Amino acid sequence: MSPISVIITVLAYIAVLFLVAWWSGRKADNASFFTGARKTPWYIAAFAMVGAAISGVTFISVPGSVAADGFSYMQMVLGFFVGNIIIAFVLIPLFYKMNVVSLYEYLDTRFGVLSHKTGAWFFFISKMLGAALRAYVVCAVLQLLVFDQYNLPFVLNAAIMMLLVWLYTRQGGVKSIVWTDTLKTFCLIGSVVLCIVFVMRDLGLSIGEMTAQVAGHDYSKMFFFDNVSDSRYFWKKFVAGIFMVIAMTGLDQDMMQRTLSCKDYKDSQKNLIVSILMQLVVIFLFLVLGVLLFMFLSRENVAAGAEGLFPMFNEGGQAVINKSDQVFSFVAVNGGFPAIVGILFVLGLISSTYSAAGSAMTALTTSFTVDILEGQKRYDDEKLTKVRKMVHVAMAVIMGVAILVFNKWGNDSVINLVYSVASYTYGPILGMFAFGIMCKKQVNDKFMPFVAIIAPVLSFVIQKYAPVWFNGYQIGFELLIINALITMIGMAVLIRRDKK
Repeated sequence: MSPISVIITVLAYIAVLFLVAWWSGRKADNASFFTGARKTPWYIAAFAMVGAAISGVTFISVPGSVAADGFSYMQMVLGFFVGNIIIAFVLIPLFYKMNVVSLYEYLDTRFGVLSHKTGAWFFFISKMLGAALRAYVVCAVLQLLVFDQYNLPFVLNAAIMMLLVWLYTRQGGVKSIVWTDTLKTFCLIGSVVLCIVFVMRDLGLSIGEMTAQVAGHDYSKMFFFDNVSDSRYFWKKFVAGIFMVIAMTGLDQDMMQRTLSCKDYKDSQKNLIVSILMQLVVIFLFLVLGVLLFMFLSRENVAAGAEGLFPMFNEGGQAVINKSDQVFSFVAVNGGFPAIVGILFVLGLISSTYSAAGSAMTALTTSFTVDILEGQKRYDDEKLTKVRKMVHVAMAVIMGVAILVFNKWGNDSVINLVYSVASYTYGPILGMFAFGIMCKKQVNDKFMPFVAIIAPVLSFVIQKYAPVWFNGYQIGFELLIINALITMIGMAVLIRRDKK
């Protein structure tokens, strides 16, 4: 696929993206930016949530992950389903009853100002790092496919991305994000389905033959009940999926802004349940595509070297794929398929990234303005608009700087560290909300920042020494649960003994 083809594809998508953003953002005000004026039809929000849940990292990584993990990711997705039910029937009625703009306003009402700001700052750190990482991964792909071909620096690449994201979200906010996420969902589903069709045809398989071969393939094993220490063990994945989705969807301002843009809690509940059912299907399709990609590589005599599955070498002994994240991109761009396959890959990748970065920037702007600056309490509507726009610019600049930092110092260990940081930062948020809903007691608010800092520190110590203390047991995704429990224990210690 030539650089010109990539440029044309990207520009065509951006043109459509800006058209949708302009159409949806007309006459937008602060209410539209923060909550979509609570007028989003539930079925539109549900469709948009499918795309919102799939980032560019997921788009690249999930198909390649089947080589090491099979379909074990579906065990976590089943946990996502249960978690969404809990969000729909526990958190959604609560948030609508309180009429919150930012989720973390609940912490203010329930515990006090410092709890409120603690939750907002933990969200800010986690979302900024996560969004910048996802944007960086795609900038790196575009740098290789386009910018390096014309000797253009990475800083220009990152600046253009953030400028475009800022431009299409600056006016409409959540109202625009919902509709651009709808566009993203169409692009993602279209990309994965058509790529499956093209690979299937190239392998000479009918739908029935493809189904049988994928089902019988070694890489399609879904359930793992044998070894509790295995990271793929069913109950570890399933339970972690429940708590992960509660923390990273139900308590994430970015994800919940779409849900809270529905007119009432019943519509919001329908949105969440229908959305997770569609996500089950879409993620399953990504895994099916992964098996087909490895079947294609096997036919083309691309095989693993002596050191393990990766790197993978062609029949001439040249290393062509160094890690699982490169499988989809390599086959799509260099597999000898019609140009439309490469275009679909780039389209899916770009749509997932621009939408994810845009929604993250909108959520960060909302949380920083409402939670940290207390904009709705301190300013009239005109002043609030000015402050919100300045914060929006600042979020774009900070995210752009973070992308440049990842490019300069980024490596696998740093990227893994960022994902670990996300687990640590969501733990205190999950713990605070869980304590507030499950226990009616008040806590000493002034000490909450200390509890929220101590909990991740103790979680780190437990994770580090768990193999020594628990006969080789490795803590994985359950770290989030441990972190939340430590937060709740700390809050129990802080329970106020007076009558207030």
